[in-house]
Amino acid sequence: MTDFSIVAVFFVGLLGGVHCLGMCGSIVGMLAAQLPKQGMRWPFHLAYNSGRVASYALAGALVGAVGQAGLLLRDVVPIQHLLFALSSLMLVALGLYLAGIWGMVRRIERVGGLLWRRIQPLARGLFPVDTVSRALLLGMLWGWLPCGLVYSVLVSALASGDAQSGALIMLAFGLGTLPNLLAIGLFWESAKRRAQSPRVRMAAGLLVAGFGVYGLFKVGYTFYEYGWAGSCHVAA
Repeated sequence: MTDFSIVAVFFVGLLGGVHCLGMCGSIVGMLAAQLPKQGMRWPFHLAYNSGRVASYALAGALVGAVGQAGLLLRDVVPIQHLLFALSSLMLVALGLYLAGIWGMVRRIERVGGLLWRRIQPLARGLFPVDTVSRALLLGMLWGWLPCGLVYSVLVSALASGDAQSGALIMLAFGLGTLPNLLAIGLFWESAKRRAQSPRVRMAAGLLVAGFGVYGLFKVGYTFYEYGWAGSCHVAA
């Protein structure tokens, strides 16, 4: 399932631009306001996003390692497949949220606020962002911003069952978000108008939910084909 996860989370990141606008748009806009008025601005945005993606990969490695420890019990129950099912359910919930149908993801984001309260003062200390290195460090800190989109994909990284796969899954997700966040930073007004379109939100949300439904189908088929015990030994 790892190959499917990497492709799926890349497109989840790409299609999640409507969420990125609301969650990170104001942050990127604030970063843009801090940048020098003269000269090239894209290196700052690239550094910011590189730091953000690096934090995603680190988080993926950490939860992947946790998943590997948990999968020592895989001969007792098919934990990995249950985690993939949870990941797929999260994608369905996220897709419905992006489409404006169900807001459960907002509640999940509030949980992450506990960690963010400790990180936020460090981020504030990096303003004004007048060097590329400050933009990189700011991106690394903002990568831990409470985000239902990120949390949904982290479950996939947890289910991958090892640190390397978890890091690759979150890296793929981060690269998927890159075009949207760069566009928001460089073309704020145009990106804002497009991402706020109800049609765009609905289409992106339903596509993300579709990935979740497909993942549930794969897990369900595995249990149907091999049974509860047999699914423990099916290669992911």
